[in-house]
Amino acid sequence: MIRALFWDNDGVLVDTEVLYFQATREILARTGVVLTEALFKRISLAEGQSAFSLAAEKGIAQDEIDRLHAERNRRYLELLQNGVRVMDGVREALEGLRGKVIQGIVTSSRREHFDAMHRGTGLLAYFDFILTREDFTLSKPHPEPYLKALAQCGFRPEECLVIEDSPRGVEAAVAAGLRCLAVPNDLTRDSAFSGAWRVIGGCREIAGEILRIEALDRA
Repeated sequence: MIRALFWDNDGVLVDTEVLYFQATREILARTGVVLTEALFKRISLAEGQSAFSLAAEKGIAQDEIDRLHAERNRRYLELLQNGVRVMDGVREALEGLRGKVIQGIVTSSRREHFDAMHRGTGLLAYFDFILTREDFTLSKPHPEPYLKALAQCGFRPEECLVIEDSPRGVEAAVAAGLRCLAVPNDLTRDSAFSGAWRVIGGCREIAGEILRIEALDRA
């Protein structure tokens, strides 16, 4: 029986990946690095690495990269403060699951950014716990974030299900021994979600997938 649902945040609950890409591209452009969407997808969304490695490859000193990274974070916060869009089907899925399972958010976002993006979404009332980047040492694709989520809720891996939108997120969930539904967005739609339990078309399908998993587990 599925007793807990662990949600990724960016690209799953809220449409923020494009803003993060925009902020990173703007700051890297000052170094002469052209961050294309294809590069961003590979480095950040698939590999879980920093796009600022492209600046390092150009010979830019680490202290300057650190400064640019901080500036990107400020620019990203500025973009988030204009408001973000809740992903299609999320509210309906959360409402339908309310009271039936424990729900937690497991995100690589910094708490400052997370709080800014959810200032007007009204989504946080649905969740029993939230883990942000400050709550773990290693970020996705390392399994630590989801291992922390398991410890938080106290359930066995087979009693939990993860909702992710990126290959690195799926990798983190699978490495933690968890089943994962991949819900692609515009930036990750062409990705290979190796190890995902299933790739679904949207959050409205989650409740049905839970029933499918529980039926298989009973068989």
